[in-house]
Amino acid sequence: MTRWGGGRKVRHGLVTPRRPTLLYAGLCLALGLTVAGALLIGTGTLSDPHLRATFLRLRAIRLGAAFCAGAALAVGGVLVQGLFRNPLASPSILGTTAGASLGGQLTLLAVGLLVGPALPIPRALLLPFGCVAGAALALAVLLAFVRERSSLLAVLLTGFILSSLFLSLSGFVTSVAQESWDVGRAVVAFSLGSVDGTTLQQLAFAAPMVLFGVVAAWFWGRPLDVLLSGEDEAASLGVDVASVRRWCAVWVAMLTAAAVSVGGGVGFVGLIIPHAMRPMAGVSHRRLVPASAVAGGLFLALCDVLTRAIPSRSAIPLGVVTGLIGAPVFLFILLRGRTALAGEPERAGG
Repeated sequence: MTRWGGGRKVRHGLVTPRRPTLLYAGLCLALGLTVAGALLIGTGTLSDPHLRATFLRLRAIRLGAAFCAGAALAVGGVLVQGLFRNPLASPSILGTTAGASLGGQLTLLAVGLLVGPALPIPRALLLPFGCVAGAALALAVLLAFVRERSSLLAVLLTGFILSSLFLSLSGFVTSVAQESWDVGRAVVAFSLGSVDGTTLQQLAFAAPMVLFGVVAAWFWGRPLDVLLSGEDEAASLGVDVASVRRWCAVWVAMLTAAAVSVGGGVGFVGLIIPHAMRPMAGVSHRRLVPASAVAGGLFLALCDVLTRAIPSRSAIPLGVVTGLIGAPVFLFILLRGRTALAGEPERAGG
């Protein structure tokens, strides 16, 4: 099986956390501090009694959007890393993230340049619908191509090709959107990641998807635990490997679509958060999923607070902050435990 624990205690093939109570206590404390910071920091002052309720409402929606997006990406990272048995995997590896981003950009372009004022659904829900449609398209293509190919390599290559294709199309959409200043700015801001301007309708649309995806990931935790020992061994123990692979792809697509619909293009969350939680929560997915969900939400919410706290004439994109923090953290983890991250197989009987 793959070593994930970095020397932690192993029981029944799974690394068990040493003090999970301290982890959950720390997450609860961080959650309280993050909520306070998110509500108190931002443009505008809370001293005006007439505007206080409005500012708090806007900041609460922004906090909810960042938390939902971070939790979705982190849990998506847990699923993908468990599916590929590789801690270097991220949700974008399946192509659904690029598909959701392309769907959102096409929606912004259509609303800004092509669609008139009369729309069958509220404008605020067009972007989430576009993201879901893009992720669903990527998922359908992925499942269609790997239906007759059982190897993880086929899934990996198909996801890589889909990501490259959708990213190229996103570049084309961005170029077309430059015909209008407002539309081009909206498309670029969306691709760089931001929860600024997220409405309560969009949050209400995405939050149930995130909750359902997190619960589904927790439910499929036991088969993923068995899958860590290898596909052949998991199949011999009664795990339907093809079904696990298919449903994990569905949940990752749902989670990434929800995250992109409220947060735009945000990277590194699904890559570094499972890394940070695994030594403390263990590799058991039923422990790792809830811990990563809370930690991912906190991380992205804190990054959003930083975008507001840093003095700047224009808004700093959320994806830029996550990249500036996530890339050095990931390089530190990579250099600290190169062998463990690469996935060192255990020899039988050893």
